[in-house]
Amino acid sequence: MSHSLKNPSSGENIFKPAKEFSKNARIKSMAQYQRMYQESIEKPGIFWAKEARELTWQKKWTKALKWKAPYAKWFVGGKLNVCESCVDQHLSNGRANKAAIIWEGEPGESRTLTYRQLHREVCTFANILLAQGIQAKDRVMIYMPMTPEAVIAMLACARIGAVHSVIFGGFSAESIVDRLEDCEAKAIITSDGGYRRGKVVPLKKNVDDALKKYKKIESVIVHQRIGSEEAPVKMKRGRDFWWHEQAAQVSSKHEAKAFDSEHPLFILYTSGSTGKPKGILHTAGGYLTGTYATCKYIFDMQDDDVYWCTADVGWITGHSYITYGPLANGVTQVMYEGAPNFPDFGRFWDLVEKYQVSIFYTAPTAIRAFIKAGDHFPESRDLSSLRLLGTVGEPINPEAWRWYHSKIGGERCPIVDTWWQTETGAIMISPLPGCTPTTPGTATLPFFGVDAAILDETGQEVGPNEGGKLVIRKPWPSMLRTIYGDKKRYRNTYWDDYPGIYTAGDGARRDKKGNFWITGRLDDVLNVSGHRLGTAEVESALVAHKVVAESAVVGRPHEIKGQGIVAFVTVKSGIETSDTMAKELREHVGHIIGAIAKPDEIYFTPALPKTRSGKIMRRLLKELVASGTVSGNITTLEDHKVISDLQEQLRK
Repeated sequence: MSHSLKNPSSGENIFKPAKEFSKNARIKSMAQYQRMYQESIEKPGIFWAKEARELTWQKKWTKALKWKAPYAKWFVGGKLNVCESCVDQHLSNGRANKAAIIWEGEPGESRTLTYRQLHREVCTFANILLAQGIQAKDRVMIYMPMTPEAVIAMLACARIGAVHSVIFGGFSAESIVDRLEDCEAKAIITSDGGYRRGKVVPLKKNVDDALKKYKKIESVIVHQRIGSEEAPVKMKRGRDFWWHEQAAQVSSKHEAKAFDSEHPLFILYTSGSTGKPKGILHTAGGYLTGTYATCKYIFDMQDDDVYWCTADVGWITGHSYITYGPLANGVTQVMYEGAPNFPDFGRFWDLVEKYQVSIFYTAPTAIRAFIKAGDHFPESRDLSSLRLLGTVGEPINPEAWRWYHSKIGGERCPIVDTWWQTETGAIMISPLPGCTPTTPGTATLPFFGVDAAILDETGQEVGPNEGGKLVIRKPWPSMLRTIYGDKKRYRNTYWDDYPGIYTAGDGARRDKKGNFWITGRLDDVLNVSGHRLGTAEVESALVAHKVVAESAVVGRPHEIKGQGIVAFVTVKSGIETSDTMAKELREHVGHIIGAIAKPDEIYFTPALPKTRSGKIMRRLLKELVASGTVSGNITTLEDHKVISDLQEQLRK
């Protein structure tokens, strides 16, 4: 069991790793962490060279880091093939017949790919790409469900030096067009469809619709996931090719050629404040080193672990912590195609029990949904195989942390609450499970080589418990290299606030022990009567109330206070809502944060507008409270009825 101690200054519980866990962990004590952290900050070249040497290089680098702000080059002169570190090396280190990916489809079918089988599949698909005329640095779009073929396609692109750009399978044809135009892709890899809550998502049809507007695609390679009856597709002669038919015509052998350490590996699009997606560019050597090292130390990956990250490969979490980091570590991982609540909220826990998952990495949004669904789902499954839990995507509120620790981790599993971004490539702030004392709600301390700080508007570091801008003061291997095709936007977005310092766009504070508390996006900070309030703080206070399952907070213009606070609240099942309850919740927030944080309005709603990956679309809530309508692309919404229900409530 992890030991819980009371922090007298805050009244919060501090959880210390269990001695049995620490004894076998890679980082066993805070003294070891501090020693390694100091070296990583003072001598980053030496520190990261040690980590990089554990990967497979065809030519060693001459210099670890070349830095001229805001441009970094890591492992200068080094040559590698990323795919060799993720796949080929395991054929000769005793893992050839070890399971690399254990996959389960939403309908329930399963497959296991060993590292040897994965190697054969990747080599075959690399040869398919070459036969289609794809060359190094060509851009290839991947738009697929959560199947092993999505990972195979990414690795095959890396193997031949093509630059992949994965689009989340929940995005619309319109979103595909935007991305195709920006990166000028030459080919698309897709599937006939994928399963989501028992329904077929027509991926190939969405691609066809996108290609009515974007005419430069030379080939579309289609994996048959569903079968023709459930997902009939139209194949355009000379442009569209079935994956399995092409595989029958090429060799399953392919020699991995070396590429420069700074060779582009992938472009991943993330939303920007202007509405135009930003193509975040990551390169080979530094990115792989960052994802490899964070997997090794933060997830404490051991050779007998069964690891499961529940993200989609269309997001950075799926890139770093499904495709690249875990495979470079030679771990066995579970991959699941469908929704966490299909056929019910027991599905994730069924998979943990069935495959004896030992490391589980998911989002706070999912955890809150599980809380709302009821404890009987996890309580009726055997979760004793779990030894480590992780969270990603947003700050986890303390109430959800405690439930996760108790109901899923059985009070024995350390929790790594990880802060990072698409732009950072790898985890930046997180506990190390064998040594870091954790308090629910804080991402704790920076990872090795991460010089994180919180600055005020003048560039001065703020004092304990003072809010400010979260920044990184030194380059790190997995950092983005630019925004694809837009160096000016890259400089303006990330490097303009303070000379030579990366601005994350998140607000944060540090407590007296140096732990980082992320308060949310700076554009999610409200200014109420001159007081800056993070929406995440108000949401966390609401969710700490025993009746609340989930909440989302946005600002609306207020003629006296500047901004008023509007809260949307989902209560736990079986709870009746009322005006009295709304008043009680207002007082509760006032008690936790202060009277200034009391919501002006509270709307009770059975569901919040979310993307299929579970992110709350606060942009839509802001538009609803401001104008009563929503505009822009809402095709990623999981359930469109949520919007009409909220509109009706707001009208009343």
